[in-house]
Amino acid sequence: MARVAIVTGGTRGIGEAISVGLKDAGYKVAAVYAGNDERARDFTERTGIAAYKWDVSQFDGCRDGVARVEADLGPVEVLVNNAGITRDSVMHRMTFEQWNEVIQTNLTSCFNMCRTVIDGMRERNFGRIVNIGSINGQAGQYGQVNYAAAKSGIHGFTKALAQEGAAKGITVNAIAPGYIDTDMVRAVPANVLEKIVARIPVGRLGRADEIARGVLFLVGDDAGFVTGSTLSINGGQHMY
Repeated sequence: MARVAIVTGGTRGIGEAISVGLKDAGYKVAAVYAGNDERARDFTERTGIAAYKWDVSQFDGCRDGVARVEADLGPVEVLVNNAGITRDSVMHRMTFEQWNEVIQTNLTSCFNMCRTVIDGMRERNFGRIVNIGSINGQAGQYGQVNYAAAKSGIHGFTKALAQEGAAKGITVNAIAPGYIDTDMVRAVPANVLEKIVARIPVGRLGRADEIARGVLFLVGDDAGFVTGSTLSINGGQHMY
């Protein structure tokens, strides 16, 4: 029987690639999105993957959303926490709202989603959780104290939860992407992007499908001895 997977932020960019990769590998996938209904409809029409709308920063929304997915598809056995936003600013200009939005959406969402699925995974003695961190959570980045803090928090969250889940057949790992060719990165001014690429030893941006292949490995049945790890996929830009 096909395993059920939830991918947050699953209808665009890296999340879309992960959703499609899981579907192609035989998983039943629910892609979660926050706001763009038209984009989500287009995603579902193109991929055949069901899209579910809720705010991952809100615990009640996650609880109710997961209940809908399980009613439609079955028990959730794979969770990919990919949802993330940026609200960049240097500290002396950053507002509390910019800080809080990023922490809630990028980090608190991992608690919300994991807390909602963990009991079922424990009962079934199986679960695969992959949290999408960032190179900037490992190395830091100017103007991103909120984003770097949230992504760094994901890496610590992953290691702690991995210790709790191991005896119950639940693995918890993270992937730390470098600069990937997505809408978010393409929005960077060309002269800045040129400097970023110049710092990547392989000489190019990464592709979203390269992140998806890392996820597919970590959620597979044969990856049961890998837990508490962070897989860096960054073209050699940061070796951690």
